[in-house]
Amino acid sequence: MAVYSPFDPATLRDHDRDYGRLLAEEPVSRFEGYDPPFYILSRYEDVEAALRNTALFSSHQGQGPRYTPPSGMVCDPPLHTLHRGLVQQAFTPGAIRSLAPRIESLTAELLDAVANQPAFDIHDDFAFPLPVVIISEMLGVPSHDIERFKHWSDASVEAMGAEDPTPWLAELEALGGYILAQIRARRADKSPPNDLITRMVVAESDGVRLDDAAIQGLVSQLLVGGNETTTSLITNVVWRLLEDRALWERVVADPALVERAVEESLRYDPPVLALYRTTTREIAVRGVRIPEGAKVMLHYAAGNRDPAVFADPDRFSLDRPPRKHLSFAMGIHVCIGAEMARLEARVALRALAARFADLALVDRGERIKPFFLWGRRRLPVRRSG
Repeated sequence: MAVYSPFDPATLRDHDRDYGRLLAEEPVSRFEGYDPPFYILSRYEDVEAALRNTALFSSHQGQGPRYTPPSGMVCDPPLHTLHRGLVQQAFTPGAIRSLAPRIESLTAELLDAVANQPAFDIHDDFAFPLPVVIISEMLGVPSHDIERFKHWSDASVEAMGAEDPTPWLAELEALGGYILAQIRARRADKSPPNDLITRMVVAESDGVRLDDAAIQGLVSQLLVGGNETTTSLITNVVWRLLEDRALWERVVADPALVERAVEESLRYDPPVLALYRTTTREIAVRGVRIPEGAKVMLHYAAGNRDPAVFADPDRFSLDRPPRKHLSFAMGIHVCIGAEMARLEARVALRALAARFADLALVDRGERIKPFFLWGRRRLPVRRSG
């Protein structure tokens, strides 16, 4: 059995409690406490190599701990190349920059709504609605349905990490049905809106168009991925800065530190702790034999604490020299929305620090449920002024 268990209650409370032992004693381990059992790669070098070697570490059976069929962008080339290419234009640097005014105005609206409240919840009132509204507007689905989207998104990630996804099937079917209705509405519309779903519907490659099921998978991944990571990033960075008052006061005094704070939060508290690949043949890593067809957990969070790469890795520092962390993955499966998540988090943190310098934690809040994700599902704060 591995020295590290992602399901240990203490680890679920504090994700990083065993990384030192894991990295030093069992950088490659086999975890038997899940069906199917899986291997864990924890050192930065090994995780990076696996992320870049899609021929050996495949996504074609899903990036969760269970074996699942390929879908949307969670697959290998050439299917991955086709699907990612269809949505890539919406996430180019220029396209992301064009979203900045809307992100800034929505951020201001959300903070206006709580400006006269002595206390509020960073998750419910701010970090959750901001990215959900933005990705909803990009896709062209009604943003007034964000509570439903959040419910479905939570169900999707819980099902992804569960040994038995049956308890969430009704929610997944409801999400699929909702997306299918949006797709069919655009197919029937002679002048459909110029949104991301419409672009997928009309997209063509070598005379072939995507069918409804393929578009369904892509939209679901964008809707879920477009809010989960950013929501957790915002809650995590605010939590850590307010936990150490000196850090918060530095950011309040010097807004130029916002970008560093966001990047250090991504390293220190990655919203996605780990994702999985499946080996396409037998391989040995650091003397440990991993058979063909094995699920392998690529532990981004552990790699981000590797002392061979990051000095003093267990300290949250606003003075850390830039070094590429693993939190958005690498290679062809690097997170397509990484720059949008960064932009939303920077805008959110900058505005929060400027308007609510007197913000303080009520308590440490509560973590989100899925074991492979990390964020606050509740983070109550108060104004001291």
